Amino acid sequence: MPDRMEKTAGDAAEAPALSPKGATPALSLQGATKHFGPVKALVDGSITLYPGEAHALLGENGAGKSTLIKILAGVHQADGGTLVVGGEPVTFNGPNASRAAGISIIYQEPTLFPDLSVAENIFMGRQQLGRGRVIDRGAMNRAAAEVFARLGVRLDPQRLARGLSVADQQIVEIAKALSRNATVLVMDEPTAALTNVEVERLFEVMRTLRSQGAAVLFVSHRLQEVFASCQRVTVMRDGAFVRTDPIEDLTVDDIIRSMVGRDLDSLFPKSDTAPGDVVLEVEHLSSVGVFDDISLTVRRGEIVALAGLVGAGRTEVARAIFGIDRRTGGTVRVDGRVLPNGSPQAAMAAGVALVPEDRRQQGLVMELGIDHNVALASLAGLRRFGLVRRSDERALARTWGDRLRLKSGDLRDPVSTLSGGNQQKVVLGKWLARQPKLLIIDEPTRGIDVGTKAEVHRILDELVAGGMAVLMISSDLPEVLGMADRVLVLHEGRLTAELSRAEADEASVMRAATGNVATGAAA
Repeated sequence: MPDRMEKTAGDAAEAPALSPKGATPALSLQGATKHFGPVKALVDGSITLYPGEAHALLGENGAGKSTLIKILAGVHQADGGTLVVGGEPVTFNGPNASRAAGISIIYQEPTLFPDLSVAENIFMGRQQLGRGRVIDRGAMNRAAAEVFARLGVRLDPQRLARGLSVADQQIVEIAKALSRNATVLVMDEPTAALTNVEVERLFEVMRTLRSQGAAVLFVSHRLQEVFASCQRVTVMRDGAFVRTDPIEDLTVDDIIRSMVGRDLDSLFPKSDTAPGDVVLEVEHLSSVGVFDDISLTVRRGEIVALAGLVGAGRTEVARAIFGIDRRTGGTVRVDGRVLPNGSPQAAMAAGVALVPEDRRQQGLVMELGIDHNVALASLAGLRRFGLVRRSDERALARTWGDRLRLKSGDLRDPVSTLSGGNQQKVVLGKWLARQPKLLIIDEPTRGIDVGTKAEVHRILDELVAGGMAVLMISSDLPEVLGMADRVLVLHEGRLTAELSRAEADEASVMRAATGNVATGAAA
């Protein structure tokens, strides 16, 4: 990752960067505190937003960002501190009071009514009425169209919300906020589920909102997006304010150091290793309509990355290798042994582990304890006379929790109580407890903070140094370039390039990912 990230060309062409001096803040929260019993969730929540700026709020999981946002949303009431909106001190006794003050929260996963139209969703609870106090759908459609025109996006107000992409659902939520005359928009991890094209469209909408005088609070773990879209940055750590600075005065290292309270030796601590024997050999793997003729190898002691744009087929290839999805052609060998088609049990028996992309839905049982989750893939080995003792589960969880530096309370606590990064460590522990030969890991650091990303990368580096083979799928290009020994690039279900660590850079990977095959391309 470069030391300092540059703004995009589109951002450079917008209005001059805001100078807060002398301007009246759209919102100012100072010295906010919040306790939940003995837990101090917020000890100094402080942030100031100005009209016409995009302001990033950064911090590790557990830094207090979510608590601060919920105070702004009126979901939580602060135990102390002051909140000023539009120059007037305010106290919110609920979300309606926050919305009435012009604050709107755009969450990562929008909650629309799928069987209502886009316009009906925008004006839910505020329907426009015509004669006889009958809902005037025509007026709502026209008003929704005007809002979309302000945002510079094309979206049919009359279409049902069902089937909208996540990106379009977020646009509807933003339109809903503007229809309420919101002056402060809080975007909480809005890009986590978006493609690159959708992210750029969201940034364009943010620029439009800024030009119209709105203040945008942007919460993200993706530092490259912060540098591309924001003018100022506030960093929190351990529930407290750390710093606020203009983006042009910061480097990536400055931000990371402020977030974690220490220097990270490296965000990508990749050691040089000499690859050993072939562990995974895939030949001519195909799935009709999904991917075609995929051949690859992964050796002991190396990380091979599958790169490509969303929809290129990377996850589907991984699922077919593991046997979750049946392949229509090709063979998969582990240590020379052919795996049967569509059998995860056979893959596990051969020493293959799969950490899925969606850890909450596919990797964990959220209501079960940490110990139960870690033991899930190892129950056969723990079973004695048909029974599994809780003490054995707990011992296994404690062993891997210590090795992975898991931050948790009681191992019997539901895994849902953990941060995203610690949930990812539980999924890793579950599979590493089986001591696999091959680890397939899909989006290893999606949705987790920078400090925990470095921890996950350290774990992967230790695994390959110990001789494990790793097949990594990642949409994070700096992660691919920083951790992979070889990069395989997919485009529309076909392998378009195989690049060594020395050959791989952003330009070569993106050329292959968009179908422009360059030097080093796969045959």
